[in-house]
Order: sequence, then C-alpha cells, then structure tokens
Amino acid sequence: MSVTVDLDENLLPRHVAIIMDGNGRWAQRRRKPRLFGHKAGAESVRDIVEACREIGIEYLTLYAFSSENWKRPDQEVSGLMSILKKYLISELPKMVKNDVRLLAIGNHAKLPEDVRKTLRETIKTTAENNKLTLTLALSYGGRDEIVRAVKKISADCVNGSLQVDQICEDTLQNALDTSAVPDPDLLIRTGGEARLSNFLLWQASYAEILFTDMMWPDFRKDAFYRALSDYQKRERRFGRTREQLHSE
Repeated sequence: MSVTVDLDENLLPRHVAIIMDGNGRWAQRRRKPRLFGHKAGAESVRDIVEACREIGIEYLTLYAFSSENWKRPDQEVSGLMSILKKYLISELPKMVKNDVRLLAIGNHAKLPEDVRKTLRETIKTTAENNKLTLTLALSYGGRDEIVRAVKKISADCVNGSLQVDQICEDTLQNALDTSAVPDPDLLIRTGGEARLSNFLLWQASYAEILFTDMMWPDFRKDAFYRALSDYQKRERRFGRTREQLHSE
C-alpha cells in the first residue's frame, strides 16, 4: 500500500459513502461515448474498494444507479446493466479472497432478471465475509426508501404489532434498506456538483460531506486518501459546542 498522505488509523471513518459522478462528462471530454466513461469508472470502484480494505475502513456504500437514472437513454441504461453484471462476476473471486461482503440497497424490481440473479448469488456467496462491507445502491432513491420504510411501519401499526406511540427514530432506521450498516461518517461526491441527489437522505444527516471537481474515473487511491485526510481535520460535534467537545 502506498499512502501519499499521513493518516491517523484511529481517526478513519467507519463508513464512507460515495456519489460516483462524472463518468459521462469524462468520456465526452475525450470524445468518447458515455459508456466508455462508465467502464473507466468501474476501474475506480476496484481501486477504492481495495483502498478501503487495505486501510481498514469497515463500510463502503457506492451510489451505482439511482431511481432517476432509469430516465436515461435505453442504450446507456442497457450498457450500465451489462457493466454491473460483468463487474459482479469478475469481482466475486476477489471479494471471496479479500473477505468483502456485498450488500445492495434500493428498489430492485426494475433491474433485469439476469442482473438480479447475479446480484443475489454474489450477496449469498459473500454473506459470511467481514473485512469490508460493500453496499451498492442500485435503482435507489432516498425518498423512495423512506416511503417504503413508512409503509412497512404503517403495516405493523395496522396489524397491531406496533403502536403509534412506540414509533421513534430507531423504528424508521430499522425499516430502511441500510438497517444492517451504520450511518456514513463521510460522504464524497465527485464530478463538481454540490448536491446529495436523493442519496442517503436520512442516513447522511451527520455525515461530513466532501465535494470534489475530480471526475469519478480519475478518482483513485491518492485522491481517496486526500479525502480521508481532509475528513480527519474536521471536528465532529454532533450538536455540541467546541468547549463541550474538548472538555470530555
């Protein structure tokens, strides 16, 4: 491992979430089709997964395909699904070897059946791994996730297994797709935009957010380590004053 910045192993985020933006624009600047950028972006995924495993980050969540991305041209959507399937197949041996567990969040009913089948098989095969949990957000939207969680809670209230006055933050947290993982400590967005784009709206309430102009295909280990270094310089107070924090 070659880390070009000094990182404090005791101050690493437990969970990093990334909005992988800029693939299409990266390709267009090179006068290539957008799918060329998505294929290059898959290489960055490999790099960042490897970096997380090497330095000991426990959870990595990647915004791979949003619920809004279905509006893109059919050819691009089809190409993205093909890239996803090939990635899952090619990376499974590495996940098994490197003790990486795969999870997926989102509304997967729209995914092609062959992609769903490959996804299910990969999740099942890696279920006992525990070095790094890699979560792919696929056909995912934060608002849709919250609506589905509210429906689950409402159904419990209707059937009598839950009373309205028992509903609390934990109730909703446990009904979300991400109930098996902690909230992100650091959320990174590449590509120069500065918005959440419907990603982890509940979970990111106290995440440190870092926006970078770097396009996702260019975001490799060195850029990731610099983002972690930036995170370690921040003071996380969770509503407390600086004086309270330093008196503890």
